[in-house]
Amino acid sequence: MSANKWPEKVREKLQSLPAQPGVYLYRDEAGKVIYVGKAKNLRSRVRSYFRNSRPTDPKTRRLVQKIKQIDTILADSEVEALILEANLIKEHKPRYNVFLRDDKSYPYIRITNEPFPQVFVTRRIVKDGSRYLGPYTDVKHLRSIMKVIRKIFPIRSCRFFLDDAAIAAGKVKLCLDYHINRCQGPCEGLVSQDDYRAMIRQAEQFLKGKTRELLSELSERMHNASESMNFEEAARLRDQIAMINDYRFLAQKVVLKNFEDRDVLALAHEDEDACAVVFKLRDGKLVGRQHFYLEGVEHKEEPEILLTFLKQYYLNEDYLPGQVLLPMAVPEEAEVLEIWLSRSAGHKVELLAPQIGEKKKLVQLCQKNARFLLQELQVQKMKRKDHTPFSVRELQKHLNLEKPPRRIEGFDISNIQGKDAVASMVCFVDGRPRKSEYRIFKIRSKDTPDDFAMIYEAVYRRYKRRLEEQQPLPDLILIDGGKGQLSSAVRALQELNITNQPIIGLAKRLEEVFLPGQSEAMNIPRSSSGLKLLRQTRDEAHRFAIGHFRKQHKKSLLKSPLDEIPGIGPARKQHLLKTFGSLKKIKEASIQQLREQGKLPEKVALNLRQKLSGLSN
Repeated sequence: MSANKWPEKVREKLQSLPAQPGVYLYRDEAGKVIYVGKAKNLRSRVRSYFRNSRPTDPKTRRLVQKIKQIDTILADSEVEALILEANLIKEHKPRYNVFLRDDKSYPYIRITNEPFPQVFVTRRIVKDGSRYLGPYTDVKHLRSIMKVIRKIFPIRSCRFFLDDAAIAAGKVKLCLDYHINRCQGPCEGLVSQDDYRAMIRQAEQFLKGKTRELLSELSERMHNASESMNFEEAARLRDQIAMINDYRFLAQKVVLKNFEDRDVLALAHEDEDACAVVFKLRDGKLVGRQHFYLEGVEHKEEPEILLTFLKQYYLNEDYLPGQVLLPMAVPEEAEVLEIWLSRSAGHKVELLAPQIGEKKKLVQLCQKNARFLLQELQVQKMKRKDHTPFSVRELQKHLNLEKPPRRIEGFDISNIQGKDAVASMVCFVDGRPRKSEYRIFKIRSKDTPDDFAMIYEAVYRRYKRRLEEQQPLPDLILIDGGKGQLSSAVRALQELNITNQPIIGLAKRLEEVFLPGQSEAMNIPRSSSGLKLLRQTRDEAHRFAIGHFRKQHKKSLLKSPLDEIPGIGPARKQHLLKTFGSLKKIKEASIQQLREQGKLPEKVALNLRQKLSGLSN
């Protein structure tokens, strides 16, 4: 370990790290937490960041460079470390961690902690013993649920604090809700605390999707009321059961044949954006969908993102099902996660990554939703005028450019032994092809194999015209080829007195990026979005060049000496070939035959005979 280059505080901490489970926090110069991680063995895990081997992930390299202080918190077990890590990430939102976007704006359903609980929608969490269901990412769906809840269950709508003293004092009077059977009148003591809380418990069951147990309980109470001749209560329960069944019929879809509770998780990830989707299955039915966008996911692998989401999502979940279906296995931490989730739930929780059957189809459906929502997010971002795509920003970092290369022009050459040579120029704006600005250059200067001279000609002609038309130059020029092709392109720019123009070469064999004046290729990670954009531009230039070369080469192959003779157009050419059968027979024909059978004027026939006589058989 090369310790000398690290700050003294970091060196001292690395020497005294305990070989125990816990959490480590990395801080920057200002003392701000920039990364939180957990470890089974703090000493080996933290020291691994500072070994001589350079991290391949550019984000990790930047993180390590900014570490100025290390804090550690010991835990009794890896499970406790996992819980602590999730809490600290949620609290500090470190720059280099993956974390859920701030969910404070998402609404919850709050069940208050008081003798006669209220049930209402809130965006503010108060830690006073109240229970919270959610968050609900679909506000329209939440409003619909609350309307149904108030129809089925007589929950009080007033916001007064009701206890025995308030009821005895008579401070609150019955309102309209009581008279239209939307409230049981707890404000005047017309319902006991036990009965009211039992009704709130039923409403909570309904909100959690546990309708099978709820209907069984209500049916039993209805029969008991009927046997006790309490027909009014029996009728009320009958109507309540009917409304619950109607809601189930309209809003819930049967997705599995058994009645187990499950959560289905899926993840879609691209560049700096990720979307996680959760399907909630209760009693075998799909009762809700939640989606969350995640930050800090660039350069992260999907299993790592999924693990982080799992920890943060289930940190404060009120109810955990017996199974959680995942789109991929998480072998490294699956056991620890299962122990933690099982402890939180009070029953065994199993993590599964199904490979076949109904469960696999459910995961695929959830994955489809995640991809759709991620695409929606990306479309919204692209609509913003000031938006610069992640791949463009990545490329700016890798190439150390002063401004992002929003406009890239890429060049390629296509020919066979110098014949029918064409150069293509494609244009990418904000990471997307702009085909209206593609150009083809028929090479004039060479008919022998010389890619360097051809690249020189194409670049020179392109930017000579741009200067003449006073048009702006691109943010980046990409040349398909290595140092030789790049040097030719740079020479063309120099002859046009174009200076400080960003230009690079991209060699095919090893995907090496070359800069002018540098003998060694740049080290850009293969997984980089910036390098992918360069590849896409290079491949598009190659495709465009090949397409036009083939058209031109085909024309050359079909070209006939007849095409060069004045007075012989496509119609006369076709008639001559049809009449005489071949170019050889036309050559052997007399002037008279050409005039009579070929229907040519005398001057054209003479020109034809003269031209063909100089050709060999």
